[in-house]
Amino acid sequence: MTKKPVIAIDGFSSTGKSSISKIIAKKLGLIHMDTGALYRGITFYAIQNCLNPDKTIDISKLLSSLAEMKLEFQNIDGELQLFLNGKNIDKEIRFPQVSDYVSQVAKEADVRNFLLKTQRDIANKGGIIMDGRDIGTVVLPDADYKFFMTASQDERARRRFLELQAAGEKTDIETVKQNLISRDKIDSERELSPLKQADDAVLIDNTNINKEETIALILSYMKKF
Repeated sequence: MTKKPVIAIDGFSSTGKSSISKIIAKKLGLIHMDTGALYRGITFYAIQNCLNPDKTIDISKLLSSLAEMKLEFQNIDGELQLFLNGKNIDKEIRFPQVSDYVSQVAKEADVRNFLLKTQRDIANKGGIIMDGRDIGTVVLPDADYKFFMTASQDERARRRFLELQAAGEKTDIETVKQNLISRDKIDSERELSPLKQADDAVLIDNTNINKEETIALILSYMKKF
C-alpha cells in the first residue's frame, strides 16, 4: 500500500488555513494537524501561569516550564482537539487574548524546538495535512505538496471580525486589523523560522474567492492517490 501524502499549508492568519485544511483532510482521508494550535496551547499556559504584573509574558519562566507541559491532540468526534495536561483547551486557545500574545511566544527558539519533534513525529507516518507558518520551509521541507495562502489585510480583518462577532466577542474591525498587522510583522520578521513562502510552494491568494473555490483550487494541483 502506498503511503498517503504529506501536505504542508502555510500562510497568513485569517486566510482560512485551518478550516480549509480540515475539509481537505476529510475529502482525502488524511489527518489534519493545526500546528498553530500547539503554539496557542503554550501561549494559553503562559497567560495562565507566566504573566508579569504589567501583563507582559515572563519568557524565562515560560521556557523553564516547557517540560511541565504535555500537549496532545485527541480525536473527538472525528476532529483533533488540543489537550494541555489532560484538559481540553481547544476553545480557549481561540480567544482574542491568546491571539494577542501568540506571535511573541512563537518567535522563541526554545518553544519552536520543543514543538518541532512533535510535529515531525506525527508527519513521519504519512497521511497528514499540516498547516502553520513554517511547515513547508522548516518543519516538513520534504512534504509531497506545499501551498502558501494569502489574502489582503482588509479581507482577512473582515473575516476575523465576523468570526469573533459570531463567537460573541466584543471588538471592532480596526482593532482586529491592527492585531493582524502586528502579527504579520512579528511572524514575517522574526529571526527564527519566519513566515515565508517556500520556493516550491504554490501561492494561493483567496482575497476574491470563497472557501469552496479555494479548496477546489488547492485540490486541482494535486495528483489523484
